[in-house]
Amino acid sequence: MNEIPPGLLFSLLALLIVISAFFSSSETSMMALNRYRLRHQAKSGHRGARRAMELLSRPDKLIGVILIGNNLVNILASVIAGVVFTQLYGDAGVFYATAVLTVVILIFAEVTPKTIAALHPEKIAFPASLVLRPLLWLLAPVVWLVSSISNGLARLVGVEATAGSEAEHLAPEELRTVVFESGALLPSKHKGMLLNVLDLDQATVEDIMIPRNEVVGVDLENNGDRILQQLAESSYTRLPVFEGDINRVVGILHLRRAAQILRDGPEAFSAERLKSYTDEPYFVPEATPLPTLLMNFQKKKRRMGLVVDEYGEVMGIVTLEDLLEEIVGDFTASPVPSEDEEIVSAGDGWYLIDGGTSIREINRTLHWELPTDGPKTFNGLAMEHLESIPDGNISFYILNYLVEIEEVSEKMITRARVKKINK
Repeated sequence: MNEIPPGLLFSLLALLIVISAFFSSSETSMMALNRYRLRHQAKSGHRGARRAMELLSRPDKLIGVILIGNNLVNILASVIAGVVFTQLYGDAGVFYATAVLTVVILIFAEVTPKTIAALHPEKIAFPASLVLRPLLWLLAPVVWLVSSISNGLARLVGVEATAGSEAEHLAPEELRTVVFESGALLPSKHKGMLLNVLDLDQATVEDIMIPRNEVVGVDLENNGDRILQQLAESSYTRLPVFEGDINRVVGILHLRRAAQILRDGPEAFSAERLKSYTDEPYFVPEATPLPTLLMNFQKKKRRMGLVVDEYGEVMGIVTLEDLLEEIVGDFTASPVPSEDEEIVSAGDGWYLIDGGTSIREINRTLHWELPTDGPKTFNGLAMEHLESIPDGNISFYILNYLVEIEEVSEKMITRARVKKINK
């Protein structure tokens, strides 16, 4: 090799640096590929993505062939550099070769190509796969030997290099982060809906039900004229029908079926006839997770359920609309217009909040973070904090939220002013 002209050796050295840069960038780009985007591209017929997926199916072999090629090239480059600098500077050439080659490889064969590959993995990995796949076949015996020894050492420390791709599966929290960080790639409304779907597991029927004291239903113990008037003026599509008390519910009435009763007038009305138009009630335990409720509604073709506690007492009702609003947000106006809104802006960051408003509704509307692992309504949260019903208008803190009581009844806090304090 000492007889080879220095110019040719320098050219060969430069070629080896380029090859080393190729292996370095290939390794980084392959490892930096987004596996989910890669899988989508492969299913769409992208040839480069398919080749990359095939190589990544056995990362131990892929890394093996890249490192074998890279180390061979770097070692050969160091030998050639030693010869060249020895020809030029004698015995001191070894020192010069080590110093210069370290800097050259570090800049031109490591840092620069790996940085570019990390920023543009697909542009590097897909073309590189054209070289790596046949190279893997040519070096198969060497790669097998190196991989076998490497995998054996990995097993000694409890790592199975040939295990499945469980690590590629996203946990719900990780998927939530992916959706949240999607940025402009996903419309904000769609992003909110996807996040709400992922959050369904964290809520139960009790969190979204209409409480018993707000349930509107038909009491068969009322006189016929009053019942007919209620049916004619109702803004709801379905009404629970009961006898004196909602715990004695007999069925769910769809007002479309009640049209015939209204047409026939009071003379033809009877409680038994009204009962014949009702559907069998569907009871839902209060602790039922919302995804389970959604599947049960779909399976049983239901749109309303009566929520019961562990003692069988009716706690309220839940409807399909309530469930869908947890996903898409409020998409219907209140069926009964009211002058008293549950959440009203009072200016300067203050909000007037009705005591019966659910904590989840407050958090969703105002983007607050009131605790939801205890009481379900604002009144319940305030009462838990105070441990009693306040005698008058007082103020106190719940975490970093300032609460001023405005109206109190004998049984509950009916209205309060609340402001989030940025501490």
